[in-house]
Amino acid sequence: MGDSSDSVSVDMESIPLVGKEHIVKTGRGSVSVAIFGDQDKPALITYPDLALNYISCFQGLFYCPEAFSLLLHNFCIYHISPPGHELLQLGAAVAGTDEPSLSVDDLADQIAEVLDYFGLGAVMCLGVTAGAYILTLFAVKYSQRVMGLILVSPLCKAPSWTEWLCNKVMSNLLYICGMCGIVKELLLMRYFSKEVRGGVDVPESDIVRSCRKLLGERQSPNLLRFLEAINGRPDITDGLRRLQCRSLIFVGENSPFHYEALHMTSKLDRRFSALVEVQACGSMVTEEQPDAMLIPLEYFLMGFGFFRPSQFSVSPRSPLSPTSISPELFSPESMGLKLKPIKTRIQAEV
Repeated sequence: MGDSSDSVSVDMESIPLVGKEHIVKTGRGSVSVAIFGDQDKPALITYPDLALNYISCFQGLFYCPEAFSLLLHNFCIYHISPPGHELLQLGAAVAGTDEPSLSVDDLADQIAEVLDYFGLGAVMCLGVTAGAYILTLFAVKYSQRVMGLILVSPLCKAPSWTEWLCNKVMSNLLYICGMCGIVKELLLMRYFSKEVRGGVDVPESDIVRSCRKLLGERQSPNLLRFLEAINGRPDITDGLRRLQCRSLIFVGENSPFHYEALHMTSKLDRRFSALVEVQACGSMVTEEQPDAMLIPLEYFLMGFGFFRPSQFSVSPRSPLSPTSISPELFSPESMGLKLKPIKTRIQAEV
């Protein structure tokens, strides 16, 4: 466990975003795993959303010196990419037409094989939307191997008709046209709120432009395999009741999966789960509003005995530095968050 008496100096200019990448062969294909940190520390594994890898899905969060220091101080980070979603410079092989299709169970089982490969026991999990579903399914199937779940705009039900139809349209376009403009727009609508996507009078933000460029580097057959697996996912709501690990759920109020996150939170044991709704944000809170995750993350990890470094050379305005914050700024409203118990919220709307 982390020792709060240690000090860590974080120079974000000198931190490489690209970790040491390993290709792990599993019974269901090869998986790319990028590792940051000391492998003697407890493990935190990440899994990205559809069409993304660890850089395009988590760089906003890890660019925050406070978050990077908190996580790297306590964990060795294992970024797991879906098959074929590894960084392009490593040469992501294009999935052949003769390769068997993957199911969400296959992807969850791959994670177990990755943990075995690195000799890992129970791990902390961080996933976004489709990645959050895969990690939740992994926790349902391998409950003894999950220490806790940090889920961003998660899924737990089978696709709604709207999502299923949108995914089918993307599947057909990917098969016929590849990563065309329409597919990119549908994916950006999945990830981001309208405010950062821009419009006629408002230019799109830098994070959207960067994501659009990265989407253009995706291999369409590889994305298609992951998309079809997610579009064929079963409802795992019943399995949520058996989870005993602690869970922290973030969701943007403007996410197309906002209701799904509320539903999932209502089915989890309230003794072990918490919901953070981020105002004026889409699904990918890790990129759009990563600062909103810092304080909830710190308090969540404190429940496991993990602590932030007592000193580190970052901005004196760090939200993880209590001496620099007025007490009234700890209110959820001032952080742009809603921390209401989900049961209360649902009853109030009925």
